[in-house]
Amino acid sequence: MITIPSRHSHQFCDGFSRRDFLRIGSVGLGGLALPDLLRAEAQAGIGKSHKAVIMIFLPGGPSHQDMFDLKMEAPSEIRGEFNPISTNVTGLQICEHLPMLAKQMKKVTVIRSMVGALDRHYAFQCLTGRHQGNEPPGGWPCMGSVLSKLKGHVDPAIPPFVGMSPKMGHVPWSDNGVPGFLNVGHAPFQPNKGAGKDDMVLNDITLERLADRRKLLKEFDQFRREADTSGMMQGLDAFNQQAFGILTSGRLLEAMDIEREDPRIRERYGKGDPKNRDDGAPKMMEHFLIARRLVEAGARCVTVGFSRWDHHGRNFDALRQDLPLLDQGLSALLEDLYQRGMDKDVSVVVWGEFGRTPVINKDGGRDHWPRVSFALLSGGGMNTGQVIGATDRLGGEAVERPVQFGEVFATLYHNLGIDVNKVTVPDLTGRPHYLVDEGIQPMKELI
Repeated sequence: MITIPSRHSHQFCDGFSRRDFLRIGSVGLGGLALPDLLRAEAQAGIGKSHKAVIMIFLPGGPSHQDMFDLKMEAPSEIRGEFNPISTNVTGLQICEHLPMLAKQMKKVTVIRSMVGALDRHYAFQCLTGRHQGNEPPGGWPCMGSVLSKLKGHVDPAIPPFVGMSPKMGHVPWSDNGVPGFLNVGHAPFQPNKGAGKDDMVLNDITLERLADRRKLLKEFDQFRREADTSGMMQGLDAFNQQAFGILTSGRLLEAMDIEREDPRIRERYGKGDPKNRDDGAPKMMEHFLIARRLVEAGARCVTVGFSRWDHHGRNFDALRQDLPLLDQGLSALLEDLYQRGMDKDVSVVVWGEFGRTPVINKDGGRDHWPRVSFALLSGGGMNTGQVIGATDRLGGEAVERPVQFGEVFATLYHNLGIDVNKVTVPDLTGRPHYLVDEGIQPMKELI
């Protein structure tokens, strides 16, 4: 996961750090190599285009009623400090601190009625479409692991999913469903898990020496592979193959090198604060640009963790700082995708793990509110420029078209050419599982 540092505290209210929270995001979506789809694209004359997903994850729980569902008729203790502004979609208003995005809303669908969240700081439901509990042996796999299992790579030199979380200690709760009952060969490549991009450089090692060592390790592990029945060794072989391909090619580093980008485009995305860095991660606003570059290079999914939204106090001061940054980065990304003709193939989803309370607390903040939250969807050939669902006059309950997290997943799978009614993945016992819960279908409003 690409991680954008926040100017605020790095811990959530329950003591988990923002970095720990984002770790599960780095193993969420990805692995979207579609050989069958690529053949169809070639026949259609689309050329180098490929299907992909970019997820903008807002950890901590963004305040839906201060961003995309303002309640101006509510009492002052609920209404908040911000005013709505009109967008280029008739009748749709959003927060005054999102003026760039307001001009892009014809490219976006706003879901105001996301339901089914839990009052927990975890990304599991945003990355699997399910909740923890009653899981098959090994746990539910994240979407990226499923797609990696089903589809493989687009290009051996580019990981199907790039998980760019910074280096961090072990966080047990973040391991659930990563990669679940699928083997480690379907986990994401994480170049920033070590010291950073320098880990991807062959320092004083020739390719011949690396190949010899690879051959020796393969022979050494042969007896374990023959005895293994879990698929773990096969997964390690796949992981090693991916790492070897990346190390012997410069394409991934080139994709991450924004110095190669047109300066005018870099300016549009913004450069952030050079002093606000996080364990060697690139500068703040440039992560949106890197996400687009990675997708262009062949990545099937990139997940961007933007800031921290757990505002139990001074909610509006924090939003005044972070909303303009989100506004610029997301607007630049959407504009770039459409200008490059990538909007039919690249799906963008923006969301967090839950919403915030209607009532503003004594510290000027909003607390956790799992009953309803929002999501933004763009690209992927979806119907956009619309609002799905509605909340009551206080922004506390979904009163029209409640949307489950799994429905968004089913829609993303549909955009990628995967039929959730037919495709299954086997667990450790060989039992097949559908990709979403029973009865969940792609959203008709979007397809």
